[in-house]
Amino acid sequence: MKPLVLGLGNELLGDDAIGILAARELAKELSGEADIVESSLSGVSLLDLFVGYEKAIIIDAVKMAGFSPGTIMEFDLSELRSVRSPSPHFTGLPELIALAAEMKLHFPGEIKIFAVQADDPYTVGGAMSQPVKDALDDLVIRIKTHIQRGRTSEITASIT
Repeated sequence: MKPLVLGLGNELLGDDAIGILAARELAKELSGEADIVESSLSGVSLLDLFVGYEKAIIIDAVKMAGFSPGTIMEFDLSELRSVRSPSPHFTGLPELIALAAEMKLHFPGEIKIFAVQADDPYTVGGAMSQPVKDALDDLVIRIKTHIQRGRTSEITASIT
């Protein structure tokens, strides 16, 4: 089964567009190796996008202390912590997984997050910063490599 590659973001918010742009590049390069989806949704609204997949890759911009703009980070589910939120619209991935389990939905058991440190993901109509723009090619290569490595592992496992 093909993995889901979910590019998150908003093209109107400068650096926040990185997930969307990476998804578009991957759609050109992966030719049927993955289901590529672009979305500006968040929280519980994302639930339906994941249902039915075994594996998922999420691409998004982040704003975290201690990282330079354009830094690419990779996270597994075990590295995420719960989000304290005033609304279900801002539900984090751990809460989304718990909700899917409670509803007995077929949710991916393997999720990898590729995040790029944003400089300015808030200015409406702002251009993407140069460090984030410069990270796009490396981001696409890393995700492509991750998917192809997973495909190779699946083939090897089915042969043995």
